[in-house]
Amino acid sequence: MATTHTRSAARLMMAPSVILLFAWMIVPLGMTIYFSLLRYNLLMPGTEEFTGLLNYEFFLTDPAFFDALKNTLLLVGGVLAISVIGGILMALLLDQPMFGQGIVRILVIAPFFIMPTVAALVWKNMFMNPVNGLFAWLFRLFGAEPLDWLAVAPLTSVVIIVAWQWLPFATLILLTALQSLDEEQKEAAEMDGAGPISKFIYITLPHMARAITVVVLIETIFLLSVFAEILVTTNGGPGTQSTNITYLVYTQALLQFDVGGASAGGIVAVVLANIVAIFLIRMIGKNLEA
Repeated sequence: MATTHTRSAARLMMAPSVILLFAWMIVPLGMTIYFSLLRYNLLMPGTEEFTGLLNYEFFLTDPAFFDALKNTLLLVGGVLAISVIGGILMALLLDQPMFGQGIVRILVIAPFFIMPTVAALVWKNMFMNPVNGLFAWLFRLFGAEPLDWLAVAPLTSVVIIVAWQWLPFATLILLTALQSLDEEQKEAAEMDGAGPISKFIYITLPHMARAITVVVLIETIFLLSVFAEILVTTNGGPGTQSTNITYLVYTQALLQFDVGGASAGGIVAVVLANIVAIFLIRMIGKNLEA
């Protein structure tokens, strides 16, 4: 009886927070669904009319949508590949005893705390500038013609910028997993004649598998909504070469003032993000059960 009373009291105390969180999520989502069913342009006030699923049809059949979907997948995949592989290498390096190890770890993690807009501006003006950038200076140093990265390889440039920001996160998670590895396993493998590569493949990498899946899940959820780096560097161009779904929704909402079309695009983006999240969560669940 006392247990039932305690549970009822706990639910009563949690109710305000749950209701607030529910309203915080449901109200915007409901309004977005409502606007996605209307022909609603801010440049033509008072002409709103119900169009059903027409906005969804226009958004999904727009050639820019397929470019944005492809760019989104390439962006997520490219950043994940760089951050996971680079994170494993950085974790292995930082796990070795060295002078000033604490300071080195802080410096490696520091880029993760830089705001995306600031990071994009630094890369755009200090590294990728075709005239005064560091890369241009290196190209001229070796007698090559400097490359205008943001014009010639816009999506690759965005991938590099975003990967630079997320590499410290992957390194931190993977380093934590690496430090929990039992030293006795390494010593036993060495006594059996295992070399560094064999130890990494058969001992270290399987031990880090769970951490890798967590990194993939968390990064994927955030990478699907990359926006600031694209806005600051390429504006989605040239054309749609660096436009992802998030930026495409932005262009329809705030550049074309098409609230109905942008709302439909937002719902599509939410559905795609949830599909990816569910897939990754199930993958992690299987990994944890193994």
